[in-house]
Amino acid sequence: MDIQLTINDIALTVPEGMSILDAARTINIDIPTLCYLNLHEMKLNNHIASCRVCLVDVEGRRNLAPSCSTPVQHGMVVKTDTPLAIQARRTMVELLLSDHPKSCLTCAKNLDCDLQALAADLGVRNISYEGEECEFKIDTSSLAIIREPNKCILCRRCETMCDDVQTVGVYSAVGRGFETVIKTAFDLPLHETSCTFCGQCLAVCPTGALMELDQTDKVRKALNDPNRFVIVETAPAVRVALGEGFGLEPGTIVTGKMVAALRRLGFDRVFDTEFGADVTIMEEATELIHRLEHGGRLPMLTSCCPAWVKFFEHQFPDLLDVPSTCKSPHEMLGVLAKSYYAETYGIDPKKITVVSVMPCVAKKYEAARPELGQSKVIPDVDIVITTRELSRMIREAGIHFNHLKEEDFDHPLGESTGAAVVFGTTGGVIEAALRTAYEWLSGQTLEKVEFEALRGMDGIKEAVIPIGDRDFRIAVTHGLGNARSILEKIQAGEAHYDAIEIMACPGGCIGGGGQPYHHGNVDILKARANAIYQEDRSKPLRKSHENPAVLALYKDFIGEPYGEKARQLLHTSFTKRRKI
Repeated sequence: MDIQLTINDIALTVPEGMSILDAARTINIDIPTLCYLNLHEMKLNNHIASCRVCLVDVEGRRNLAPSCSTPVQHGMVVKTDTPLAIQARRTMVELLLSDHPKSCLTCAKNLDCDLQALAADLGVRNISYEGEECEFKIDTSSLAIIREPNKCILCRRCETMCDDVQTVGVYSAVGRGFETVIKTAFDLPLHETSCTFCGQCLAVCPTGALMELDQTDKVRKALNDPNRFVIVETAPAVRVALGEGFGLEPGTIVTGKMVAALRRLGFDRVFDTEFGADVTIMEEATELIHRLEHGGRLPMLTSCCPAWVKFFEHQFPDLLDVPSTCKSPHEMLGVLAKSYYAETYGIDPKKITVVSVMPCVAKKYEAARPELGQSKVIPDVDIVITTRELSRMIREAGIHFNHLKEEDFDHPLGESTGAAVVFGTTGGVIEAALRTAYEWLSGQTLEKVEFEALRGMDGIKEAVIPIGDRDFRIAVTHGLGNARSILEKIQAGEAHYDAIEIMACPGGCIGGGGQPYHHGNVDILKARANAIYQEDRSKPLRKSHENPAVLALYKDFIGEPYGEKARQLLHTSFTKRRKI
């Protein structure tokens, strides 16, 4: 049933059950919010009305109403701009600021903080309420995420994301009144919990209470060490989002400018993680075929996403033999840089530092996993920085990014195909694998390389792909809650697939926790995804097994895909972990 109401003297009709806030947005009236998030495509609904910033005047009501949690009613008359409503918002923001650190100038979220922006929009110039400030300990235990509870405004977006969307359940509100704080179970350090380090809590946090562990100083130290040979590699999703840090439209492809900027920062070689993605497909497609031909366990699950890997290690330890044993693409490129490339060009692997630029916070944790290295002395990847961290480094160096001329990656670890590009968005890994598996299994040329059924922002996508005389049952999920749903069906015998792609972040890597903040705008994720597909279409080669540099790698160094040397260098193992 439709509801008729009036907002600021504008008559409108909206569906029953809609909130006043969402109704106002249909007529371009933007009521300010802090705790509110309503991302239908991510199944994220956070309208707990904890911040009380969205208060409005409703005719006939004695008190102001929180517009985010108040449903529209027939004949309702709403005023969003009365002096009482505006002053109430200012008061709520002043109260939040009274218990907030005054370190905006040195906060990593400076100029990208919702609380800071709202205070400016509301003209808050003085804080009338001075008093005691919270003093909670800062959690720096993990290798990926920093928690500063003193900057928390108790919006509980992180809790909603972690509990309801990702179903990890690390965060919850503890205490009452002034002592309320968002904590982990038993107040454990984050690295001792079931946290997957996906970083989606960072992506929705409106302040600097949750941030990635900044490793840019480590990068600068390596670059300034004359005894280090510093290699950098960049993930597919970075090149379609980095431009946002310099005022460019979401989805702008900045590959060439990014390479130029990295060279100006002083890296000795600029390689492309997409080369590692093409190698991943050589290994993953071969592993899938091996399972099919030798009665291996199905479905095979992709293992490129470290947050997803840690999720199943905690949540589904009985399924450790189901995921592919392939390392992720940036780890593959890292180990190849320190073996194949080092041997080819006579460089001591111990003098090589590999820096990965990733859209992902969990990659920081992944790089430190002890099994991902040739030895305890030589990890595959030494340092991981996010897209946001790279953006800061470029600005700090005084590089005028938008004026840079485009440059190409270094060879041979900079050559890639369109199949590697699509790794950056949900459905891309399994699509890339199918482009190769189809031709290897059928012996026929795949003319149309796009698998449209595997694309889009639906949380779970299913398709049946005919290859030769067999129909392959494929599933694609993004978001850990969706992953849980499909794995529980597999455990119960209710679903049967041959292969499944799982990514922890909404939209896949394009929506990673280390990307420029999208502030809940799903259109930004769609623009990045479209750019990924545009880059794929522009490549002269679009199948991983056609990459000449990859074929040379196998011919001259590795041997057969999924062979002894390949398994030694390019594959890994998984560990059962406690669920806390």
